[in-house]
Amino acid sequence: MRKTIVIHPFLFALYPIVFLAAHNKGQLFSVKEILIPIAITTCFALLSWSLLSFVLKDTKKAGLLVSLSLFLFFSYGHFYNMISFCFFDEMLATRFVVLGHEIGPNKVLFPVWGILLLLGAYFSIKTRIHLHNFTNLLNIVASFLVLIPLINIVSFELKTAGASKYNRSGKNAEFDTTDFPQADALPDIYYIILDSYVASNTLKEVFGYDNSEFIDHLADKGFYVASKSRSNYTSSYLALASSLNMEYINYLSERLGESKSYRIINQMIKKNKVMNFLRSKGYKFVHFSSGWGATHYNPYADLDLQPSYLNEFSVLILKTTMLRPFLKHFIQSDSKSRILYTFDKLGEVPNIKDPTFAFAHILAPHDYVFGGTYLEQLPIINKKIGILVDAILSKSDMPPIIIFQADHGTAFTGKFDEPTEELIRERMRIFNAYYLPAGGRDLLYESITPVNSFRLIFKYYFGAKLDLLDDYSYFSDYEHPYKFTDVTDILVER
Repeated sequence: MRKTIVIHPFLFALYPIVFLAAHNKGQLFSVKEILIPIAITTCFALLSWSLLSFVLKDTKKAGLLVSLSLFLFFSYGHFYNMISFCFFDEMLATRFVVLGHEIGPNKVLFPVWGILLLLGAYFSIKTRIHLHNFTNLLNIVASFLVLIPLINIVSFELKTAGASKYNRSGKNAEFDTTDFPQADALPDIYYIILDSYVASNTLKEVFGYDNSEFIDHLADKGFYVASKSRSNYTSSYLALASSLNMEYINYLSERLGESKSYRIINQMIKKNKVMNFLRSKGYKFVHFSSGWGATHYNPYADLDLQPSYLNEFSVLILKTTMLRPFLKHFIQSDSKSRILYTFDKLGEVPNIKDPTFAFAHILAPHDYVFGGTYLEQLPIINKKIGILVDAILSKSDMPPIIIFQADHGTAFTGKFDEPTEELIRERMRIFNAYYLPAGGRDLLYESITPVNSFRLIFKYYFGAKLDLLDDYSYFSDYEHPYKFTDVTDILVER
């Protein structure tokens, strides 16, 4: 009989990764983020198959057992989501109660998966059926499973490559810096994004929370808090691409249409005009990893600080596995450590000799790592901001430029696909605070939006020929990120 080649375990090891990459292809994860889990799962499959082949003296039985284990391990999260939606409250706020004990999805699914694994292992080892044909069938099935998402990815790449090319001519062209005078002394510049930190009026109206003590504290330190500031765009991707390039990005709707690709947005965030301008002036660019999408790492940074190897894609993978019941505290702890690390290390930036541009996208108060609700995050984040401000101001040889700015607000009062005026106000009104020394504060105004932050700074401190833009806000949902609706009139207080 012709010898059967066992390849399906390695394809089943590859499939969960390429499947997730295909279903999140618009996020443009880095090659490194994808290749590392591929290497880990493939090595696991190879080592497991080699060991079991030696023990069982049968490569086909070993292959069947490894494939079964991989299937159960990586399918757990998908079945978890399915039964959560069908049998439990969608937000897992309710559980079945049996004999006084709460029963959640994990308590149902994990034992079942364990039993299936044991039964499958028993069958794989004890069966007397010759597995030649079944192995060939699994090889074919696994090949198609891997091929389909790969074709999906390649098709998407070909379709979006032209439209998403980051064109440096035309609207995305870098402004000329040759005529800008060199400042006599260069202050360190801190651009700190506090994810989902809503404006004080939203905190009061939606959450019944009074943030005035913190705002007054910042004012006492010399900050100008723009009380009527709002985001220019709805999502982190769009808002950061706009603010870091000092321009509105509505032209992308013509180029990308109905696409959900963030390829060009990722490129605009990583290789942005603010960074390019400051580096041309002699600044060192220090980037703090957020663990999320476009701000997880930046290859153009002089110093890219990565406190953890855990990132958005690895978390997506882990949530599909049988490790899911044990992940909540681990992921929360990792996120908390990253946030605290960023605050601590930002306070050390004044120790860098060269003038420094520090960019940090902090996933707080968005991530609930200091308690179970949004409001539980705020006092702790406020305290960390206060400590950071004291550290920066006390250690700086000359007064620095500091921006604390939200990318967008929250969205508890409605749905994105059916936005009400209440939701739009909650989502778009943001916390936005500036420390601009040597008279820069006098140029600020209460309704300034992020698109104008660096236009104002570069014009005043560096003599850049940049005029302020009119302050507009545009709403779009996740399904149609480039279908922009002007919501400025809803947000402007008359």
